[in-house]
Parts: sequence; C-alpha cells; structure tokens
Amino acid sequence: MRIAITSNEKGEIDMKTKKINLMILSALIAMSLAMLAAPTLAQRGNVRTNTKILYHNGPIMLGISNVYLIWYGNWAGNSATDVLRDLVSSIGGSRYFAINTLYPDINGDGPLAVVYSGYADDPYSHGAILTESDIEAVISDQIDALHLPIDPTGIYLVIASSDVVDTHPDGTSFCTPNALPYHGAFLYTGGTRVNYGFIGNPRRCPTSAAPQFFDSNGNQIPSPNGDIYADAMASTMAYLFDVITTDPTGAGWFDRYGLENADKCQGTFGQTYSTANGARANMHLGNRDFLIQQNWVNAPHKGYCGLSLP
Repeated sequence: MRIAITSNEKGEIDMKTKKINLMILSALIAMSLAMLAAPTLAQRGNVRTNTKILYHNGPIMLGISNVYLIWYGNWAGNSATDVLRDLVSSIGGSRYFAINTLYPDINGDGPLAVVYSGYADDPYSHGAILTESDIEAVISDQIDALHLPIDPTGIYLVIASSDVVDTHPDGTSFCTPNALPYHGAFLYTGGTRVNYGFIGNPRRCPTSAAPQFFDSNGNQIPSPNGDIYADAMASTMAYLFDVITTDPTGAGWFDRYGLENADKCQGTFGQTYSTANGARANMHLGNRDFLIQQNWVNAPHKGYCGLSLP
C-alpha cells in the first residue's frame, strides 16, 4: 500500500500507521477464517465489506486540483501519452470523480475536480529502478528546473515506461500481484507539501498489472483504446485521483481495515458495454471509451462500489 509522509504531522501519522498495521493484521487473521464460509468477501487480495470509510481529521485535497504528468523513461511514439492526457482532461468534471465529493474535511469542504495542467519529460534521471525517495527526487528535480510549478494544491504523477519499475522496502512493486498503486506526499524546500503517485507500465508484467484485459485462459482480449497497457494505466490513474484527493497524507479517509475508497473496489468495474472494437468499457469521457475501476460510494447506511455519484 501507499506510504505518505508529512512534516508537522509525521509523529501523529507514524502512531496512526502502527495502529492501522495492528488493525490490518487482526483483520486479516479474522478474514482468513471468515473466507472459509464466505469466499466472495475477497477481491484481488483486498477486503470488500460494507464498513463505512471514516474521516481521521487529516488533510483533504480541497476544490480543484491541478494534475502534472511526468513521463519517466522512454515514451517516444507511445500512444499511451495521448490516452492518459485525454483521461486527465475529461475525468475531472465527471460523475465518476464526483464520488470523491462524499469525502469532505471537518468544515464540509472537499475535492471538486482535477484538471490537466502540464507535463515534463524525464529520460531516466534516477535510473530504471525507482525507490520511494527516487520518485520524490524525480518530482523535485522537475520543480527545481522550473519545468513544473510548485503547487500545494497539485497532484504530480510519475508515469514510467515499461523498462522502469518501482521498488518498496517490503520488496513489492507495481508488478506484485494485487499490489495497490503507490501514492505519497513529501515536503519540498520551504515546507510546501507535494502530493504524488506512481503509475507503472503494465507492458512489463501484463497479467498482474492489467488482468482486466486477459480472459480466464490467459488470452489477451480487446481494450477500449486498442492498447491494453494504456487502458490499464488509465484505470490506475483514476484510482490515484480517488485516493490522493481523499487521503493525500494517510490521515484522511479510510475504513477500519486501513483501506481507502478506491482500495475497496480494486478490480471491480460494474456495468459495462461493448465498444466498436469488441472491448468492454464502462464510461465515455471526452472522445474516448474507458474501462475504469469503480470507487467506493460512502452511503449513510451501506456503502458500495459504483461508477457515479448517486
């Protein structure tokens, strides 16, 4: 899962993280027993329950968030740059993103939209294996070079080409089966919080990072934009918008198991339709069809995975 870092609240977050880890461990033990009687409670390794997501008094992304894309590695001639740029440009005002308005701060203010606000290219400045500190350095370097602005209300996404992988202290990466996309936060020079996420390229590990585009026999099936890797990254990008806007530092909205809104719906896509090329899709944004994972609708009595604000 993601690791988030702030400054002033670091001690508080560390205590919360330890508590959450104990809660998750206890929950996993209980769930292992429960799954014998109710195996449908598990979805790609994550617990799906009706447990409400609660607010833990931490920061929330308020209003409109600018999105900055950093194309890390070699992206020459890759159609994914167009597909993902188009998604950022069209998802912010959708009823899908509007689900995140259900997660306000203590004053009742919360996320409203995301908007595409620019990009930068980085040809392997920190090599082909990126640690969490490397990802943060990639973003800092682009800000230092004035290629991107320093924006406390922004979301910076490092998008890697297929020859690049992230690595975490526990040995996992985006290619690890059932891995949740990584997001975090750090303090830039002067104390400005930078919110960010990492998107790996499923071409490196298709069946684990883009399982929605393979059938039960392991055969590749069509994707809405004719590029399973771009289409899988589009779903990951939507996931990151959901969790970063509602829980940027790890002290915002999550449930009793430590799961954020999009965590609870990983690998679920709801009602779909067929596109002209025979692919499954579940939403039309701008001029494109997409197959985007659902987000958690935190209803008053019983939450559920959905594709739009009720």
